[in-house]
Amino acid sequence: MKVETLAVAAAITIASTGFVSADTIRIGITQNNVGVDSYQTTYEKAFLEAAKANPDVEAVVLDAGGDVARQIGQLRDLVQQRVDVIIIWPTNGQAVVPGIRQADRAGIPVVVTNSKIAEAGNEFIAAFSGPDNIAQGRHAAEMMCEALDGKGQIVQIAGQPGYTTAMERAQGFEERLAEACPDVELMETQPADWNREKAQRVMENFLTKYDRIDGVYAGDDNMGVGALNAAKAAGRKDIAFIGATNFAVGYEAMERGEYYGSVYQSPVEDARNALNTAVAVVKGEEVPKFNYFDTPKITKDSVAQFDKPVF
Repeated sequence: MKVETLAVAAAITIASTGFVSADTIRIGITQNNVGVDSYQTTYEKAFLEAAKANPDVEAVVLDAGGDVARQIGQLRDLVQQRVDVIIIWPTNGQAVVPGIRQADRAGIPVVVTNSKIAEAGNEFIAAFSGPDNIAQGRHAAEMMCEALDGKGQIVQIAGQPGYTTAMERAQGFEERLAEACPDVELMETQPADWNREKAQRVMENFLTKYDRIDGVYAGDDNMGVGALNAAKAAGRKDIAFIGATNFAVGYEAMERGEYYGSVYQSPVEDARNALNTAVAVVKGEEVPKFNYFDTPKITKDSVAQFDKPVF
């Protein structure tokens, strides 16, 4: 492994052998924000390990640090490097479309990972690899209906505004909730930017504002446990908590019976799926346009059937 400093950001360049042959596939990946949560940190580690283990791959690994302008610069740099394929975990699904279009015009296929881009940009990508976030939201709504026996008042803590994953999970949840249990009222939605401490503050405000809250849906378990902590501090043990992307803290809360359910999603599988999709695209293999991996429901009753997440 060697480390190179580029004009726009630090990059880790990984070659699995000591030389690069003419058949080596050069993959450039620009990630969203590795430091924001343990899911993205684990994803990067798994991606690095998978790239190193593949004798056909050389990978340039970049992190946008949540900065849209930096990610657009990284896309431009990868195009100038003439990598064989680009993987992008978009910081903003709309803003990155022009950069993806530039890569497509340069003849470099793009694989979007984890979070989709704006629909208008799909014509410029080779594939999307990741979870079906609308389906995850629907799963969460079904668990909420079960937890509340089809009636009650709930609040929603969403992820980062403008971020496709956050929007799709909210969309899937709200649509399925209206179908499956119309007597459950969603009173308010507030964002917490995937941050546990911010989610705790949002929940504290909800508890002050509403006399009755029967359930909370959070866009991931990191935020869900933040909301749970606020409820515990207020002595509220009568609230059902539903999340998505099952974190270790959510898993542990389910084991204790404090957290009703979530959606099981592996960052390791996410990373490997993205790498394998990119390799298949370069090799000309048939790849689904939307290459989803499975994300099943997990509840306090079924938690023992799943391995504890490593993030």
